[in-house]
Amino acid sequence: MKYISTRGNAPELAFDEVLLSGLALDGGLYVPEAWPQFSAADIQSFAGLPYQELALRVMKPFIGGCIPDAALAGLIDGAYSNFDTPDIAPLKEIGKNEYLLELFHGPTLAFKDMALQFLGPAFDHVLKQRGAWTTIVVATSGDTGSAAIEACRDRDAIEIFVLHPHGKVSDVQRRQMTTVQSSNVHNIAIKGTFDDCQNLAKAMFNDKPFRDKLRLGALNSINWARIMAQIVYYYWAGAKLGAPETHLSFAVPTGNFGNVFAGYAALRSGLPIDQFVIGSNSNDILTRFFENGVMEAGDVHPTISPSMDIQISSNFERLLFDLVGRDGAIVTDIMNTFSDTGRFSINAKSLEVAQALFYGARFDDDETRQTILDVFEASGELIDPHTAVGIAAARAQRRDQSVPMVALATAHPAKFPDAVFAATGNRPALPGTLAGLMEGQEKYDVLENNLKTVQDHISGNARTRAAA
Repeated sequence: MKYISTRGNAPELAFDEVLLSGLALDGGLYVPEAWPQFSAADIQSFAGLPYQELALRVMKPFIGGCIPDAALAGLIDGAYSNFDTPDIAPLKEIGKNEYLLELFHGPTLAFKDMALQFLGPAFDHVLKQRGAWTTIVVATSGDTGSAAIEACRDRDAIEIFVLHPHGKVSDVQRRQMTTVQSSNVHNIAIKGTFDDCQNLAKAMFNDKPFRDKLRLGALNSINWARIMAQIVYYYWAGAKLGAPETHLSFAVPTGNFGNVFAGYAALRSGLPIDQFVIGSNSNDILTRFFENGVMEAGDVHPTISPSMDIQISSNFERLLFDLVGRDGAIVTDIMNTFSDTGRFSINAKSLEVAQALFYGARFDDDETRQTILDVFEASGELIDPHTAVGIAAARAQRRDQSVPMVALATAHPAKFPDAVFAATGNRPALPGTLAGLMEGQEKYDVLENNLKTVQDHISGNARTRAAA
């Protein structure tokens, strides 16, 4: 298995190199040179497997022998050993042929754990095999940061710096990051938006001397390995609902496009998926794109679903690569145009291909709260605002009632207690594993949205081993 850049001007890499490098040297994102294929018989054989065994079977062809099977199985078993349910990702029916896939049973109560609990140990394994170390830089809109920290804390080969938008994540989200006292964990609150954090992280990766000096690595979904680990739960839902004989549709609340792109990767590798419904809040850049083929960034609007308060969807570049016939030069031109103008468009043929599979829908905060209430009254399930946006989108854009619709539940409702209480009058309690979170001592630095300021801070605080 080889990986190529979406911009076509970086070396092909094996999985372990892609894992460590994150962003390609030409600024593109890595994708498989060719999609591995699971046959109908393969998918039938997934039925009844424990999540860990399914993960091994799905990940193995993407890893291409870079991690020996026994070591890979050990990494997977360890990754999911501290989830609070043996099912790892329970599937619940909440309506007629409508399901909720709960992805928040990991240690930080968000779907990011599904990938990052594997990625942290995988990084550690490959680095130790090489006698190497890395400095991880992560931009987060709320949940990635805490999941990345949980995966990397106290690991000798890893130093991690997490950038979050100052004052624009929930109190629970912030404290899950900033109360971790491990010496290899550093939190930075950027005076700006998530897009600013993401742009700073990308700029650091594109600064080759800085990247080389600190041996930068990425745990954001720009890192292909994150996407790979998320492919698994699409096959998990398929196995539960009778694939390949049964086709499925998925509804995904998204801002950065990584979660839904993992579903697209599952489709390309063999899972029969009829439809992806993308739920957006008032920051509806993706919904607008799938309506008219124009990607146009605007101002970020704060909402009660802050992890989707995004205007630049980094992972969309991976889909764009396929939409333009895997032509890296075209992708480079498009992304340069977007960087310069905040806008790009695709031709009618590419838009038609996209619209055959992807549907978007947008919901404001009042509509989101109404969906939280509707689901609670109908099923007794409390859901967080992001999940509510996905469910609302599923119900608005569902194409075929006979095809099971699976809505991804991306966060525990207790991560957003104020929004859930405002909608239902019920305040979800934090699980016992996070008892005392709101009283813990916080440790973080507030910095201006300035690349040199952030780079100087990271250089000054990293336990750099460059001299060694």
